Amino acid sequence: MFRKGVAIVLMAFFAAGLFASKAMAAEKMILYTSMKESLIGAIYDAFKKKHPDITIDYQSAGAGKLMAKIATERQAGKILADVLWTSEVPDFYNMKDEGLLEKYTPSNLSELIQPFPDYDGSFTAARLATLGIVYNTRFVKEAPKEWDNIFEKQFKGAFGIANPALSGTAYMAIAMLVKQFGWEFVDKMAANKTKIGKGAGQVIDDTASGELVGCIGVDYITLDKIKKGAKLGYAFPPQILLSPSPVAIIKGTPNLTAAQTFVDFLLSKEAQEIIAREGTLPVRNDVKLDPLLPVSSPEEALQRSIKINYIDMIAEKADTIKKFTDIMQGKK
Repeated sequence: MFRKGVAIVLMAFFAAGLFASKAMAAEKMILYTSMKESLIGAIYDAFKKKHPDITIDYQSAGAGKLMAKIATERQAGKILADVLWTSEVPDFYNMKDEGLLEKYTPSNLSELIQPFPDYDGSFTAARLATLGIVYNTRFVKEAPKEWDNIFEKQFKGAFGIANPALSGTAYMAIAMLVKQFGWEFVDKMAANKTKIGKGAGQVIDDTASGELVGCIGVDYITLDKIKKGAKLGYAFPPQILLSPSPVAIIKGTPNLTAAQTFVDFLLSKEAQEIIAREGTLPVRNDVKLDPLLPVSSPEEALQRSIKINYIDMIAEKADTIKKFTDIMQGKK
């Protein structure tokens, strides 16, 4: 009887020890992201289902707020995030230069579209956001086919773009358009009395309401409004404005394996299908696109996109924004 009791105690002890060792071995990670809640929420749920052994927490906020948070944490001695995923490409180049990113080559890299010609594993594109011409179908009956169409009479005083001093995507749009067409493009915008809105969502809202007739707008915001009944159209001229959304692992993370697992999952077909359903371009050609996107594949979009040197774009940002503002305000 004594031996049996000892055996039971020992079994309970070993079971408790095994449970404790498993608990100690459980992985965890923290993600900072600027992706909208419906997208990151769906990614979170799918990841947890596939990897129940990894505890994942995320903080969703604007890229600027996240970078400010990272700067504060860095000053305090420890960045809490393990993984960063936003749409502000310049931030990733800056962090790379400062030695804040862990190089990692995803296991499925060969299956992905590669928008970075200088790719070295410091960060990887996880989606391809686009900006096109958004127009109110009540007033514009034929979809614009060229960028010069926005200078037509029907758009005079009624076409908008978010303020590039406040919106990273708007700044990228202006930088790309100037790269492709020169500053004459901005001169034409000013001559046609293009309006400068505050944010990317506002100019699309104003186009949907009829306050504006058209604008340069982000894909997922536009498509979401179309699906909710807004009288909007979305068009791509031959030269596409494409902005990658990179994902990166923070240097020195104690949760490296979990972070690598998340990056691999984010780039998998399963996660990329979620991204495509949210109205933006995935980084895989084997994923079905939203039918409202006016392009046949991510590869086609990349081939048609205006290529830009991101390092130069960072260095020239202040001067570009000032010159754009001066021209638009008639101070040229």
